[in-house]
Amino acid sequence: MAVATMPMKPFESQPALKRKPLPVGQPREWYETHNRRLKAMRLAIALLDSGVYHPANANNGRIRRTAARIGIHPPSDTTCRMVRALID
Repeated sequence: MAVATMPMKPFESQPALKRKPLPVGQPREWYETHNRRLKAMRLAIALLDSGVYHPANANNGRIRRTAARIGIHPPSDTTCRMVRALID
C-alpha cells in the first residue's frame, strides 16, 4: 500500500512574541542557566531544521559551526551536551 504524503509548505515567519523582562532578584546562576537553556533550544532547532535528527550526529564541532551560521557565540561543552539532550 502506498503512503500518501502531503507537500511541505515553507516555514511562514510568525511575528516575534513580545519579550517580558526577566524576574528581578534571582541569583546569578539562575540567569546563566536560563540563558544557556535558551541558547541550547535555538541551536537544537537550527540543527533539526538542517537535518540533524540524532544526537550522535551532533558533535561539538557541528554544534559550534551551526552557532556561527546562525550568528550566536560559540557554545560551551555544557551547552553542547544540553543541545544533544534536547535532540534526543
